[in-house]
Amino acid sequence: MTFDDVVGKTGLVLLLIAAVGALTFIGVGDNIALIGGAAILSSLVGFVTVLIVSTRAKVPAAGVIAYSVIEGVFLGAFSKLFEMLYQGIVVQAVVGTFCAAGVTLAAYKFFNIRVTPKFRKIVFISTIGFAAAMLLNLLASFVIPGGLGLATIGHGAGWIAVLASGLGVVLAAMNLVVDFDYAEQGVRNRAPASESWRAAFGIAVTMVWLYTEILRILSYVREFSN
Repeated sequence: MTFDDVVGKTGLVLLLIAAVGALTFIGVGDNIALIGGAAILSSLVGFVTVLIVSTRAKVPAAGVIAYSVIEGVFLGAFSKLFEMLYQGIVVQAVVGTFCAAGVTLAAYKFFNIRVTPKFRKIVFISTIGFAAAMLLNLLASFVIPGGLGLATIGHGAGWIAVLASGLGVVLAAMNLVVDFDYAEQGVRNRAPASESWRAAFGIAVTMVWLYTEILRILSYVREFSN
């Protein structure tokens, strides 16, 4: 496992997500039913895919590629929904995501952040709790307008949704630190080359999460500024 392996595979995964996302963004048009259906279905399938791939003793390259395609569909539909309501918000969210990831990486390197077992445990438990809450919110939205109020799109968002997205950004940044540390430790300990797929997968999952939360926050800012 080398840094070149991790960078190359991470770049490949992110490019595939972006390409499928762009095709979906264009392909769904302005059909709200199609957009909503694609976003919900792909988010559920993507969630299950993450659980399956991440729990394998050896992360399969095919599983990572499958995840990239599924998440590409989700991001394309999800982004289209926001772009229809707030023109130009997708570009802002993409820039914001990479800026946030860059700042996190810089902080990790220059401030020599140490990822201890306790830190990993806190991040893991917090992330699982957050994911479970978001899943409950999604399921509740099928029977309750707005779900539990933890995640919405701009209009009608309360402070609970704003705080939830803010927490999501913080947790995503903490997960990126864990992902960066995993890659660094893998290279240092001469882990098998196949582990570079796990590192790339982890970074991609976190980047997707970070993007969705930043997109939500920007929609809240747009609404509150009107």
